[in-house]
Amino acid sequence: MLKANQKLALFCEATMGQPNTKMAEGILRYGPNECVAVIDSKATGKSLKDFWKLDTSLPIVGTLNEAIALGAEVLVLGTAPSGGRLPESWKEVILHALDSGMSVVNGLHDKLQPIFSDKLKLDQWIWDLRTPVGDLPQIGGARAADLKNTRVLMVGTDMAIGKMTAGLEIYKHLKDNNHNVNFLASGQTGVAIMGAGIPLDAYSVDHAGGAVERMVLESSKNDIVIVEGQGSLLHPGSTATLPLIRGTCPTHMILCHRARMTHLDTIRKNSENLIKVPPIKDVIALNEAVASAAGALFKSKVVGICLNTRELDETSAHAEIEKLEAESGLPVQDPVRFGAAKIANTLI
Repeated sequence: MLKANQKLALFCEATMGQPNTKMAEGILRYGPNECVAVIDSKATGKSLKDFWKLDTSLPIVGTLNEAIALGAEVLVLGTAPSGGRLPESWKEVILHALDSGMSVVNGLHDKLQPIFSDKLKLDQWIWDLRTPVGDLPQIGGARAADLKNTRVLMVGTDMAIGKMTAGLEIYKHLKDNNHNVNFLASGQTGVAIMGAGIPLDAYSVDHAGGAVERMVLESSKNDIVIVEGQGSLLHPGSTATLPLIRGTCPTHMILCHRARMTHLDTIRKNSENLIKVPPIKDVIALNEAVASAAGALFKSKVVGICLNTRELDETSAHAEIEKLEAESGLPVQDPVRFGAAKIANTLI
């Protein structure tokens, strides 16, 4: 639905500086469409560099009308509230956008089509990203293991740790160096960026692995396939990593981690049950054991680590990379900050 020439406004009301704006940041970093403004009335007067460390002059505006005046044609709900539910206060903004002739990209679990479809005029649309497209897939059957290509799954020590970002950086590096590579999106942000993929968390548990498998099989002609990761085997609230492993039958895995993280960040800090991140070698062994089903299935190895160092200065970042390389025995890099070549070269 989204045409390459349509200009976007990213709606991040009252959430700039929080992890749940990652959809907006991802689209701004990697999406093909021009963005004209970020909307957050609580952050006007500030720079995006203060939040996302991007070299951009894109303004933060306080109202939808300001974004429209800058040429916005599509409103992107760039924030994921807890549970992916539609806040009641957003309905007025969405109605205003539709009345102004804009289309809407929605990454929430709550669907906008049933609520606002009667408001659409000619050439307007609502894209509910978390809506599976097409027939239900077969139950997963490890069919991807028969493929001859390199299948790379991004895994992590936690949720919201940079699996999609790292995967896109590796994909971009390989593509820019003329490799036959594809990036398979498994979440709403990746789907919005690539224009294809699956909203994994919108599938039932029975069909999730099959949905991943079908997507991977459809990319059999690519020499290298990068599969966007979701969740973490360490996280008690995550069920997404296992169907990704089973559907991808990965030949390689890339582990994503945040520098100096000792406990899962996405578990509430006031909880009495803070979950400690095990030694990195144990995390690697866990993912490899699950991928191989203790040897019953294909062999899959973690071949590199993408380290998120965005909270560190450059000297500290290099020191953490060297420390983790010594601990893990694997190549480690922050692909956003220092380029993806070191990790990408392990896949060639």
